Amino acid sequence: MCVSLLVAYLTIFHVIFVFFIWTYWKSVFTPPQQPDKKFQMSYADKERYENEDRPEGQQQILVEMARKLPVYTRTGNGAIRFCDRCQLIKPDRCHHCSVCAMCVLKMDHHCPWVNNCIGFSNYKFFLLFLAYSLLYCMYIAATVFKYFIKFWTAELTNSRSKFHILFLLFVAIMFFVSLLFLFGYHCWLVSQNRSTLEAFSAPVFQNGPDKNGFNLGLVKNLQQVFGEERRLWLLPVVSSQGDGHFFPMRTWSEARNPLLANEEQWEEEGPEEDTHGCHLGSSLIVEMET
Repeated sequence: MCVSLLVAYLTIFHVIFVFFIWTYWKSVFTPPQQPDKKFQMSYADKERYENEDRPEGQQQILVEMARKLPVYTRTGNGAIRFCDRCQLIKPDRCHHCSVCAMCVLKMDHHCPWVNNCIGFSNYKFFLLFLAYSLLYCMYIAATVFKYFIKFWTAELTNSRSKFHILFLLFVAIMFFVSLLFLFGYHCWLVSQNRSTLEAFSAPVFQNGPDKNGFNLGLVKNLQQVFGEERRLWLLPVVSSQGDGHFFPMRTWSEARNPLLANEEQWEEEGPEEDTHGCHLGSSLIVEMET
């Protein structure tokens, strides 16, 4: 093999490797973003809430708190989404992670492979990590394949190199197939502007559950995650739109806060259960508590 080709192989390999490590680092060490303090219950409201024995009275306290907040989604029975553990009203698309023991903005799932909760603050980094991992495995498999052919045609005589080539190709293809399913699934989620949790349980609006409630069309959905500057899409830098507390909805028929309407129809609500998810393609695990 000529030297120029070897240099090209090594250059491409290290470029992909740097982005692979960079995105993995950002996925692991970017902390999940929590709701702003304005969503938390004040000391006075907390005392009123704890001293109130009637469920309808507690709901009324939450209604008063929600009047000033940009919350448009509810629980399945129409009540305000409130976290008893964190003592706050949940922003839209926010869920409590039982592993991290906190509410996470636009929570997607908790991933043990990066030992972190994937949400608004690091979802872009997680997607790029999957993309560069997929590219990394594909590049290794492609560059090793011709030596694998030589292995079968008996052009390679060194038994050690035969084993190394066979093992490397097998591992690269195995991870490539697994990552392909996982990355493809998340690409579909981004195109529909859904999180993993919303794919399993549609968000509830004033008119009921709507799995496409945040679907704004392919281009705007991509901009929600990657931002408007396309030159930043492939870089693991912060470029997502918004602050994670409010998200544009597909229809603006709910132009005003739906929590102010039909208060008498709200029923008693128990604390929303912890949500904890993990998924890794067809051969990986999905764990969720909803």
